[in-house]
Amino acid sequence: MDYFAQQLINGVVLGSIYGLIAIGYTMVYGIVGMINFAHGDIFMIGGFIALITFLILVSMGLSAVPLILLVMLIVSMAVTAVYGWVVERIAYRPLRQSFRLAPLLSAIGMSFVLMNFSQVSQGAQVKPIPPLITGGYTLHDSGNFAVQLSNVQIMVVVTTIVLLTIFSYIVSRTRFGRDMRACEQDQTMAALLGVNVDRTISMTFVIGASLAAVAGMMYLLYYGLVDFFMGFVAGIKAFTAAVLGGIGSLPGAMLGGLAIGLIETFWSAYFSIEYKDVAAFSILIVVLIFMPTGLLGRPEVEKV
Repeated sequence: MDYFAQQLINGVVLGSIYGLIAIGYTMVYGIVGMINFAHGDIFMIGGFIALITFLILVSMGLSAVPLILLVMLIVSMAVTAVYGWVVERIAYRPLRQSFRLAPLLSAIGMSFVLMNFSQVSQGAQVKPIPPLITGGYTLHDSGNFAVQLSNVQIMVVVTTIVLLTIFSYIVSRTRFGRDMRACEQDQTMAALLGVNVDRTISMTFVIGASLAAVAGMMYLLYYGLVDFFMGFVAGIKAFTAAVLGGIGSLPGAMLGGLAIGLIETFWSAYFSIEYKDVAAFSILIVVLIFMPTGLLGRPEVEKV
């Protein structure tokens, strides 16, 4: 039972990271109706920017960990927001009225550009970081196995819950959120009613990229490393999470992320780690057979 509890904690933490990335996918799809396959690489860049910021701050003699974490978060979100804006302007806006596959192919191309840019500029080696958040709690110790909850795990989950709450409020209660929902339903009518469609779409990409930066920093702090290829793998998992939860739904994206994280963790713990991806995608297929819109998806998303 202790081993099960430990894997449950690990799965929730991993699923929280997937969920943060999946929110960016589902926000963009909800408005534009396209999947931003470069989003996973924005997540990777966010991790690299956080690492570079950490190295610069340490080289300047800064040693206060809370201040270092705050600066890392702000800088990584700001820089990746610019990347998100550039991706929308280059890969999406010129092709918005083109045939359906054109923006998709453009986004895939942008993904390879960002991945190879990171490989060339930062190298192909894994980049480690020393533990910044240490310590934790022993929830239960049976003598043979102890259930551990680390401070960095707590931070990842709390950060995810806070951000999900904030952005759910933004989408449902603010003027910008109303503009987003209007563009999702009918961009032409939204423009006729005074909504700045281009600005709304650009801001959605910027917000999604900022969330990916937070996920990248959480990944860096939790696993203690980044590499140029991690965005591709995590991006596919987060896209799967968005589809599983119901693409277009913020709570659904988080629920899908938690589901994928738990499936991977428990499968790795009790079965073969080599087949954890097979298990995750198999369950996705089974769910979509019986629930084509995902766990919390809205029926109208199907016609987008």
